[in-house]
Amino acid sequence: MAVISMKALLEAGVHFGHRTRRWNPKMKPYIFTERNGIHIIDLQQTLHRLEEAYALVRDTVKDGGTILFAGTKKQAQETIRQEADRAGMPFVNQRWLGGTLTNYRTIRQRIDYMSGINQRKARGELDRLPKKEVLDIEREMTKLERRIGGLKPMVRPPNILFVSDTHHEELAIKEARTLGIPIIAMVDTNSDPDPIDYPIPSNDDAIRAIKLIAGKMADAVIEGRRLREVIAAEEGTEEVNQADMLDQYGSQDTIDRLKSGLDVAQTDAEGAADLGNVDEDDFAADSSLDNSAE
Repeated sequence: MAVISMKALLEAGVHFGHRTRRWNPKMKPYIFTERNGIHIIDLQQTLHRLEEAYALVRDTVKDGGTILFAGTKKQAQETIRQEADRAGMPFVNQRWLGGTLTNYRTIRQRIDYMSGINQRKARGELDRLPKKEVLDIEREMTKLERRIGGLKPMVRPPNILFVSDTHHEELAIKEARTLGIPIIAMVDTNSDPDPIDYPIPSNDDAIRAIKLIAGKMADAVIEGRRLREVIAAEEGTEEVNQADMLDQYGSQDTIDRLKSGLDVAQTDAEGAADLGNVDEDDFAADSSLDNSAE
């Protein structure tokens, strides 16, 4: 089943690139044609690349991985926040702070600091501080929340980085490449696809196009998490059954012997059933063969 339809891509304006004079020649394989001085993206390529990225995200989340959404330009900020929140994944939609990935330990310390302040506030400890000190803390918290609040769900460096614009997220891409983190990115006709592991040819300026592609990445996360829950439930059932058998029979050796005996009994039963299915003509055929051999 296709991840998305060609009609949806067309309606979102995914196929509209930049003016031909602004193109990056490295995007030539992804360009279908040129109309009125504007490059038109090959949506067959977009469809194929999107399905590839979708499968990667789904399988990564199924295995317990994390996807970091990044989109800091104005058109992408709200969409990136909404889709990352919907998927329960971390995001950056304000200015990318240098070291967000390569100096993750420091970023994590600031997130833990925010958590500590919130806990103190919940316990009413801030009420006992001077008003000026409380105001300073609140200003700092507002600033931190805006800059790194979206990273709270990220307890370790991500398994995949998704970016909505390769120009605006150049620093994020550089850090991900330094750490060997696979990158999925929307690449417009003026983009350089070379640093991107999984490029998705797409208009990266139209809000509808950004929402469509980012939304599909969020859908992949949700599907991957659902698959992970199904697998965990199945494994949990097996563990419960094993525990019940241990309670009943006392040891794993006893269970193994019982299973072995059941396998032998099942084989004997299947053999008897096979004999029961043989009719007289089959025996007659066997006898005639024996006679001819004599």
